[in-house]
Amino acid sequence: MQAQRQLLFGMYMDAMRMDEVIEHCRTALITRRPILLGVLNAAKVVELRRNAALRESLMECDLLLADGQSIVWASKLLGRPLPERVAGIDIFSRLLLLAHKEGRSVAFLGAKPDVLAEMLHVVARRFPGLKIAYSHHGYYEAAEAGQIAAGIRESGADMLFLGMTSPKKEIFLGSYGASLGVPVMHGVGGSFDIMAGLTKRAPIAWQKCGMEWAYRLLQEPRRLWWRYLKTNTSFAQLTAREMFHPDHPFLAGANHRVTSGSPMLPDAQLRSIADD
Repeated sequence: MQAQRQLLFGMYMDAMRMDEVIEHCRTALITRRPILLGVLNAAKVVELRRNAALRESLMECDLLLADGQSIVWASKLLGRPLPERVAGIDIFSRLLLLAHKEGRSVAFLGAKPDVLAEMLHVVARRFPGLKIAYSHHGYYEAAEAGQIAAGIRESGADMLFLGMTSPKKEIFLGSYGASLGVPVMHGVGGSFDIMAGLTKRAPIAWQKCGMEWAYRLLQEPRRLWWRYLKTNTSFAQLTAREMFHPDHPFLAGANHRVTSGSPMLPDAQLRSIADD
């Protein structure tokens, strides 16, 4: 039975729990029919209204899930509820466990070379014997993307994880995902940094009450306070507008123009935005 989809902020989102997501991925591995996972948080809701590449790539996802707790809260407030937050880092961990248990191979793309190397060491310790078919850092030139895609395709990996910020990871998946021959593809944002121990994740109690963003803010207040203020304010405005004037679904290839009611963030604040 197909999970219910909810139209939120012009995007169709899948009302699924974590176990359902993992089961869909297991089916993709068995049938070799590719599944592209996408996640949506407050920052992306704001950015996709003016970034056509990001918007198109999200629309191409087979599953679009609520990475941010703010999305779940907004869905319930708007009467189109999503059952729970399905965070990208948690999907990442669960899929690594699945690959380890079932002898599947994985590929990694993203992060700085030293961070990627440390993450690979951590993964090897946590999942001894895990088959790593391919890895490449995320600081490559645009002209190299095709060559990297070819390397992933030739590796025969069962799963691909992209540890890059938005919209770079969505653009790569949108451009090359269909040609990679990888059954499970997932853009995990800053999860490589977390797995490598470079970024400390909030305690479970903070996560459950939707305050993971505040925990990160306490760690880096100078760098993050203005970004979170702008993002949260813009998202709150969009949610309020959605209550009275719900967005029509975005159309693939449509030239969506931002109106005065669509707040947006400056480019510099969205290049390295983290999942909320």
